[in-house]
Amino acid sequence: MNPFVLLAPLFLIFELWQLVISERYLGIKQIRLNADPRELPMKSGIAAVWAVGIVAYGVWMLTLLVHPLGRAQGIVLLVVTAIGYGFRSAASLKWTLVILTFEGSIRVGMLLSLMGSVWRKLAA
Repeated sequence: MNPFVLLAPLFLIFELWQLVISERYLGIKQIRLNADPRELPMKSGIAAVWAVGIVAYGVWMLTLLVHPLGRAQGIVLLVVTAIGYGFRSAASLKWTLVILTFEGSIRVGMLLSLMGSVWRKLAA
């Protein structure tokens, strides 16, 4: 069994936190104000944790491809992230939050699926 699959709950928490932060910086209030999220203040600690978390999340997704348990979820996580990034880079600010929310919901589902698979494997 891939020992890295045991980190799935940590990345689930990170994914949910990321959705909350995205709402704060790209939400309805910001759209109404026509504010550019890149100009909004963010504490350097939060920015650092977010950047390190995104890199660690990407590396972790790649490690899922090594072992059969979690490979399918890893492929879906990587594909959804790549497609979501492509859509977000081409979308207007108003649609970015919608894309992020849809992308995040799929990733949360895949993380829950992975955690269920690990639970069944450990219980057997």
